Amino acid sequence: MSEAVIHANVRFAGEHEVGAFCIVGLPFRGMGDDTVTEIGADAVIRSHTVIYAGNRIGAGFQTGHGAFLRECNMIGDHVSIGTKTVVEHHVTIEHGVRVHSQAFIPEYCVLRTGAWIGPNVVLTNAKYPKSPGSKDDLKGVVVGENAKIGANTTVLPGVVIGANALVGAGSVVTADVPEGAVVVGNPARIVNRIENLPYSET
Repeated sequence: MSEAVIHANVRFAGEHEVGAFCIVGLPFRGMGDDTVTEIGADAVIRSHTVIYAGNRIGAGFQTGHGAFLRECNMIGDHVSIGTKTVVEHHVTIEHGVRVHSQAFIPEYCVLRTGAWIGPNVVLTNAKYPKSPGSKDDLKGVVVGENAKIGANTTVLPGVVIGANALVGAGSVVTADVPEGAVVVGNPARIVNRIENLPYSET
């Protein structure tokens, strides 16, 4: 079985597990000599995961197989990134966030504490892709505290999903979602409030 590649700039804070064929601390273009990758205690990084340099990752971090994280992300404690999920650079992921398999989290997105991202969810950040200056005007999605986004949902650039909101599977979210709202459809529309659902903890 192939050994993982762990670059010299990586600092693990405690016990950790790194699977076969992983690359941790991969240098990126324009990286300074002082760019460090920090990963907290009790990390489980499963096989074929690639983590670029400059990430700051808290304790209890886990990845599925083949997760891909670009550089300079800020990631809190007890975060899980699912199999074949892609997290681009300069993303903020707060404590206790769960991102399921094959999701896409582009640059400048913010996932607040306890947010839950279902499988195959696509967040976006470019309003007019490939237009002149499009890369200078990227605006990530903000997913509020304990908000949940169902499988196969697409969220358009700059949308804010409010705290405790629920987005139904397969939705296309084109506008901000209020706190505690339940939205579904294309485009997603409010159909209920989270406190009215049988499982609600509010």
